[in-house]
Amino acid sequence: MTRVVITGIGIISPFGRGKAAALDALRGARSGVRAISSIDASPLNCRIAGEVPVDAHEGLHRGHDRFTRFALIAAEEATAQAGALGVEDERIGVLIGTGLGGCETLDGSYKRMYADNTRVPPLSIPMSMYNAASAAVSAKFGAKGVSYSVVSACASSAHAIGLAAQAIRSGQADAMLAGGSDAPLVPGIIRAWESLRVLAIDNEHPEAACRPFSADRKGLVLAEGAAVFVLESFERAHDRGAEILGEVAGFGATSDAGHITDPSADGASRAIRLALLDARLNAEDVGYINAHGTGTRANDATETNAIREVFGGNAPPVSSTKSLHGHAMGASGAIEIASSLLALRDGFLPPTINLDTPDPECDLDYVPQVPRDANVQAFLSNSFGFGGMNAVVAVRLLRDL
Repeated sequence: MTRVVITGIGIISPFGRGKAAALDALRGARSGVRAISSIDASPLNCRIAGEVPVDAHEGLHRGHDRFTRFALIAAEEATAQAGALGVEDERIGVLIGTGLGGCETLDGSYKRMYADNTRVPPLSIPMSMYNAASAAVSAKFGAKGVSYSVVSACASSAHAIGLAAQAIRSGQADAMLAGGSDAPLVPGIIRAWESLRVLAIDNEHPEAACRPFSADRKGLVLAEGAAVFVLESFERAHDRGAEILGEVAGFGATSDAGHITDPSADGASRAIRLALLDARLNAEDVGYINAHGTGTRANDATETNAIREVFGGNAPPVSSTKSLHGHAMGASGAIEIASSLLALRDGFLPPTINLDTPDPECDLDYVPQVPRDANVQAFLSNSFGFGGMNAVVAVRLLRDL
């Protein structure tokens, strides 16, 4: 079977632009959640988010929606690290997942139409469409192979990465740019999330708002950003002397086929088992799990049960980096895989901050508050979305290469 490896990582997140900013924040257990500044948030109940700092993207890639700009920035960093692929354009593909697409464009267009009674910009449709980021990345890098977008709510980018690896395995492509991007911090989307009553609202202490697995958790914190990976076969990467950062060893995807918002431990555990099977990993081979870990009452207890169903009483350390960067919707899986890989390659487990009060229903080792030195060879990243969409990606570190 063709082995698929990562030779480039790009990320833009609430920590800032680039891998160095993300690694520094993870090592320092420093939250990227802050008061929203990109819009007038004063009419909103929730005025905090994991917002990308303005200086991380100001002036870049104008003419695109915010989520597309983020994808382009992340792709630029990833391709710069990977170097010359030596692959024909027709054999390079793009797969960028998103949960919500061009929210900035849509929200602005609706305001012009319904509130201001002014003309809607003619490029509103191509800027807001869900595949806008994939199309822009494809055009930017001349990738003429299999390219499309995945939309599966908060599992979108995990699905994108898993499917991109499958495209290389099957011979559809020699290299893929894969990941996710979302930019949901606009008034209409925030209002909609407020209506669901699952947001953690602590406008006075934003850095403490997201509290996954803690008994006093009150909900999720919205965020934005993107992460993109360069994927290629192990043989090709090895032959061209590329630095191999990790291997996308396995992918599992399931559907709950049940409630549209309530998570299912059965669906999640089946996805975990499928990822392990695909990666040819035993449960004891996994040294860390990056949890979906949203900080909602339902998700954290259900995910804990799912992990216990698979690992029994021998679950590895688990953490939620959402406690640090918030929930970036369809981009979250890619950001979390990038964060995990960066931290583990640097020799530590990323922490779950704000875990102040143990919850009897959440009784695993969640690496509370501070990073922990570790030598991990393989990890899982869980992503679960509304509609019962579950995706789990297994990654090996391949330290000996």
